[in-house]
Order: sequence, then C-alpha cells, then structure tokens
Amino acid sequence: MPIQSIKARQIFDSRGNPTVEVDLFTELGKFRAAVPSGASTGTHEAVELRDGDPTKYLGKGVSKAVANVNDVIGPALIKSGLSVRQQKEIDDFMIKLDGTPNKSKLGANAILGVSMAVTMAGAAEKKVPLYHHLADLAGVSPPYTMPVPCFNVINGGSHAGNKLAFQEFMICPTGATSFVQAMQYATETYHTLKKVISAKYGIDATNVGDEGGFAPNVASAEEALDLLVEAIKKAGYEGKVNIAVDSASSEFFKDGKYDLDFKNPNSNEKDWISGEQLAQQFLSLIKKYPLIMAEDPFDENDFDSFALLTKQVDIEITGDDLLCTNPLRIRTAIEKKSCNALLLKVNQIGTVSESIQAAQLAQSAGWGVMVSHRSGETESTFIADLVVALGVGQIKDGAPARSERVAKYNQLLRIEEEITEATGKAPAYAGIGAFAKGVNPPALLKR
Repeated sequence: MPIQSIKARQIFDSRGNPTVEVDLFTELGKFRAAVPSGASTGTHEAVELRDGDPTKYLGKGVSKAVANVNDVIGPALIKSGLSVRQQKEIDDFMIKLDGTPNKSKLGANAILGVSMAVTMAGAAEKKVPLYHHLADLAGVSPPYTMPVPCFNVINGGSHAGNKLAFQEFMICPTGATSFVQAMQYATETYHTLKKVISAKYGIDATNVGDEGGFAPNVASAEEALDLLVEAIKKAGYEGKVNIAVDSASSEFFKDGKYDLDFKNPNSNEKDWISGEQLAQQFLSLIKKYPLIMAEDPFDENDFDSFALLTKQVDIEITGDDLLCTNPLRIRTAIEKKSCNALLLKVNQIGTVSESIQAAQLAQSAGWGVMVSHRSGETESTFIADLVVALGVGQIKDGAPARSERVAKYNQLLRIEEEITEATGKAPAYAGIGAFAKGVNPPALLKR
C-alpha cells in the first residue's frame, strides 16, 4: 500500500517542550505518531534537531525537524513508491537521505516520527494489532509475554530539586503472576509510599516530578531505599516487589571522578570519588537492599568501571547513556563485558528497525533488555506494543501517575486482555526471570 501523504507538526511533550508529531496517510486512513524527548541525554544519542532560536520556546522549537518531514522526507518517500510494509527499507531510505552518522541533518526526531507512523500503517494494512506487526518485524513468534513494569517512584538527580544524586528509584513487581496483578502490587505500593513520605517529610514532599515519582528531601541513596523497603513491607508485598536504581552517573561525573554532592555549587572536590569507590558503594547497596537492576552506575564512557561492577554482582547492570540504543556501542560493551542489559529507547537511535536490531544484538549476548520511556513523553502508547512484540519482559515508564505514563500501562492491560480473549489463555508474565538473563538466576531469585 503506497503512502499518500505525510504531514508533521509541532506539539508539546509532558514537560511543555515542543516535539514532533507525524500524520501518515494511506487509503486506510491516518496514522499518527509522536516523538518523546529526554532530559538527561547521552552525548552518543542520535541528534534531536532543535531550532536553537532563544526567542522562541527557549531555543527548543522543532520547526526545522517539522519542515524536514514536510519538505524533504515526505516527498522523497512518496516518490520512492515504498510500501508501508517495507519497514526496514523505509528506515534505511531515511538514514541514507540524512547521510550523517547521527541523523544530525534531518533530525532523529523527524525520522523517528515517520518511522513509527509507517509501522502503525503497516499493522493496519495487515489487519493485525501493532504488537503483532512489530513482532513480525522482529521475527518473534507467539506466545507473547507481558513485561514487568518498573515504576520510577522516587526522583533525584537532574529530575528533582533535592540533594539526592541518583536519578531514579524504581519498584518492580516481579512476584506477580500477570500484568494486571503487577499493576495492583505496584500501585498499592506507590500509594503506601506516599503515606510513608508524607508522615516523615510532610505533605509537600508528595508532589510529583516529571515522571510521576515523589521527590522528598532525602540526601542519600540509603535514605531513599529505606523508604521503599518500608513501603513495600507496609503494602504487604515483601519478596514480591523488588527495587531498581538509575543513578544516571554521567550527570555527576567531573574530571574523571564522581561528585555525589553535585547539586551543591560549593561541593568539596576532596569528596569526589573514583569509579572503584563508587562500585564499592553499589556493592554495599546490593548486599543490603532487594536490588535487581542498576542502570548507568557510571559515566557514559566509563566502560571499565561498568565491567568492574558487572563481574562482581548477580543483578542486571544496565547501559543507557553508555549504549544509547546504538548497535556499535552495544558491540563494544559486549566485547568489554561492561554490562549485561540494554535500556532501549527508540528516540536514542531514531528508527524502529534500528531499535529492533539493538534489542536483538543485546539478546544474542544473553543480556536483558528493558524498553523505556523518556522524561518528556506524549500520549503515544507505541512502546507498550513494542515491549510485548520483542518479548523482553521489562519496561519502565515512570510512576502510576500522569496520563502520559499511565497511558502505556493501560495499553498493556488492554493487550493482556486482548491476547487472553483471542487465545483462550492468559499470556505469560515475565516476572523475575526477565532480570535473570546474563546473571545468576538462583542468587537473583533470593532477592
């Protein structure tokens, strides 16, 4: 089915910043895709093209990316005659049209909007759900697996105004037996955490951040983790809900060392620590708390510190800024044994095909894969279908608050219901096994 027309526009993400939306038309109708945007972004990500005009949207306008869709990509794709079922051919066509190694000419945000819309149109032409079409593109066959949802419930780092250096503390309902039950475990724990925080820090400490998590005035990782352990116990889910941490350590990496007091403009340089010292801190946390995943524990170029920690632990060490969903960096990390899991963000690489390739490369090394949102999100539920299609068993999409986050979780509830009704059997729930790839399953289960 040929593409009839493509139209892009500037809309707003969940932080009130401009982003790109694309409408793609075939004879079956309109297919709309919206592109997310990150706050703490890795320097190796594909380029999110912004206008840079300080007089409009503080320089964050995307009119250039929109124009590139309307004036360059759209006309070229229509002229090419490629069908919406030819996902990889279309993605490769746009990559070649851009001609740069990081999509800096046309913008990864422009290219991704079209790529996602093409996928949606392809599913419609085949008359199958989006997750089914994405699974076909990835070469994944049913039965499908529902992922463990990982909720960012305590915010720190660049996402919060407290003293906490680490960026995200997540709860992961690994002990559930279905996605619907996982949502019950996690939402009840989230509401219990709100009560715990309110009692200790006051009601104003329960205001939510960009991703729906709370940002109480805690100063250390231990203090945040103690709150989570207390909330999990009080909610009645000890042993059924685990914890994950995203320290986003690139944010506090300075001159070869890590400054855990980086939000203090007068932080003492003598207190900055080495990668080895930070690794020891992670080892202490892993021994004390029910942690099953540590994301970006070191700087985006500190492959050696990643490797040092990975070989000493029995949990997932996940690369986000380290890898940027880029197959070239994933291969480097595999060679150096720097981590054992990939955080997959479609806008880090810029096309659906390359995202699938990145996931497959990570899985070929025995790694885990977690599909992820961005801090600047839209109402799009694309990644919910993607995580089911890939069968990787892990997704993070913020707290069960704010509609742009909950939209993805609600879509996963619909998918679980749809699969159950279509097959007469509920799909499997990934549980703790999703986090055991590439590590030590027996030891991890004890957490």
